[in-house]
Amino acid sequence: MAFDRRFFLMGAASLGLTACSDPNHQFNREAGIGIDGGSFGNATMHNTMLQSGQISLAEVMTHRFHAEVPSMVNFAFDSARLDQEARSILRMQAHWMRQFPELRYTIYGHTDAVGSAAYNVGLGQRRANAVMSYLVTQKVPRSSIIAVVSRGETQPLIASSGYEPANRRTVTEISGLVRRQTLMDGQYARIIHREYVASATEQHRPE
Repeated sequence: MAFDRRFFLMGAASLGLTACSDPNHQFNREAGIGIDGGSFGNATMHNTMLQSGQISLAEVMTHRFHAEVPSMVNFAFDSARLDQEARSILRMQAHWMRQFPELRYTIYGHTDAVGSAAYNVGLGQRRANAVMSYLVTQKVPRSSIIAVVSRGETQPLIASSGYEPANRRTVTEISGLVRRQTLMDGQYARIIHREYVASATEQHRPE
């Protein structure tokens, strides 16, 4: 039995050495050799800057919103109807918005330059209203949307006096917070902590 045990231990050791000798093995690397993509420490840095008044929580979350979900949807000519792609984008927006009840939003409606300025103001408003209504159906609280504004044809993405699909759009923007941020309140730290806890929560699906 002692002989067998020795061979077993030798075999186990050789397997371990083989794994460590694999050049692709994750442990066969010097600690810290990987290059950080730039995100390490962001939560601490942001919270420090927030607490010192260098940036606002709305600014930080605006950057996140634009980085993580599309903020814009487009429309057909002279239409405020949400097509399948627009609804898909708005579902992503709604999912993101539900995670951050501290935030408030404004929806801006835009048009191309075809038609009168007065007509396009009304069309932009109908588009913004359509987006707001759909977000509410996706369980975004109506109180989270503090303004629905038409810019008409005055702020085109592409300078054009004709039929320009890119200008027929709405844009969802973060406008601020539920309450004014006070010094050293740690709001961003609370958001990061809440996301961390949620990410570690096991998802149970009915069998």
